[in-house]
Amino acid sequence: MNPERRHLLGLAAAAVLAPGLRLVELAQARSPEEAASALRRWGLLIDVEKCSDCDACVTACHEENGVTGHGRPATDAQWIRKASLRDRATGHVQTMPLMCQHCEHPPCVDVCPTGASFKRADGIVLVDKHTCIGCRYCVMACPFGARSFIHEPVTGQKPDVPRGKGTVESCTLCVHRVDRGQIPACAEACSQAMVFGDLNDSSSEIHRRLKSEPSTQLRADLALNTGVRYQHL
Repeated sequence: MNPERRHLLGLAAAAVLAPGLRLVELAQARSPEEAASALRRWGLLIDVEKCSDCDACVTACHEENGVTGHGRPATDAQWIRKASLRDRATGHVQTMPLMCQHCEHPPCVDVCPTGASFKRADGIVLVDKHTCIGCRYCVMACPFGARSFIHEPVTGQKPDVPRGKGTVESCTLCVHRVDRGQIPACAEACSQAMVFGDLNDSSSEIHRRLKSEPSTQLRADLALNTGVRYQHL
């Protein structure tokens, strides 16, 4: 291949792959100078008693990450959704946000044949769009139904949130915001019910509340040590 043609192909590849490369950078560092550290463990605490029937967390998530529907509930991507739980004994109904639980031992990572599903050192679970082949093994492995396959062409992508038809995606805890020192969009939209922070930091609100108040992990029997916890569930 002559040098000029090689250069043009390189430019074309860079243009196509830029969003994915950006995600890989986010996977490795909070900033070019600061690597993601295993000393941190990002987590989310959700108080179900304070969760109302609104969809503020869902709306904020989808607006922040450029997730739009096509009027097909069975196939539209959902990074976060509201689930209803009914107590069979009392008939009492609770609603709660449900998203990727950012497990310490994520089944989605275990079954991925290409390594596209991976966990950052600080506990955030992500999907590399470059190496995802759309096999959907991770979708089947996730016990929380938290992963979506993109069936439709994607338009209007956000610069920090790569998406693409034929790949799998899920909640990223708004990793692009976290790496700028912000909190996830859902927690910002619903601060009365959601607390985001470092589970390892004894001075953080989330650490103090988990230590002093009862909380629940979804499917605790699977011993996944989820990064998302629930209170009053």
